[in-house]
Amino acid sequence: MNWRHWNNALHRDIGFLCIGLTLVYVISGVAVNHINQWNPSYSVERVETNIGPVSGNPMDTATIRMILVRLNETGELESSYRPDPHSLQLFVGGRSILVNLGSGHVVHDRAIPRPVLREMNFLHLNHPKQSWTWVADVYAVALGFLAVSGMLMIRRKIMCRGVVLTSIGFVIPLLFLALYL
Repeated sequence: MNWRHWNNALHRDIGFLCIGLTLVYVISGVAVNHINQWNPSYSVERVETNIGPVSGNPMDTATIRMILVRLNETGELESSYRPDPHSLQLFVGGRSILVNLGSGHVVHDRAIPRPVLREMNFLHLNHPKQSWTWVADVYAVALGFLAVSGMLMIRRKIMCRGVVLTSIGFVIPLLFLALYL
């Protein structure tokens, strides 16, 4: 067997192994690239209500308990703070509750994980660390192998076009670096 046969066989087999990871990185990569327009891992459910004006010291336990009773809130208070003199921010059961003390206007925000996409982003952004770092490194090396072995599969007739397209692939990120740095 010659080297071209081994190159083609390894390229094919490693390529099949990389398909799943590539799709995870493609989907989550596009989602994460648009993080300024939306949260790719969570959707936010917002509900607005009014409980009437709140009197008393907003940081007092009894006042906070009274607010939670008015809201029919049964979850446990995790924390609270005053973002400004007119508001009280409560965190209850994984939700954020913002209360305007003067008007009683309340905004409940709850983050709901996006199924599948949240998990893909978790892996793509390497939140698990530890062994996933090694999986991601092996995947990166495999992609490097696929790039080089793919170039070696090209016959001489179309090698010139391959070199031009590969050069463009190197120039594009360099142009963006020159533009943004």
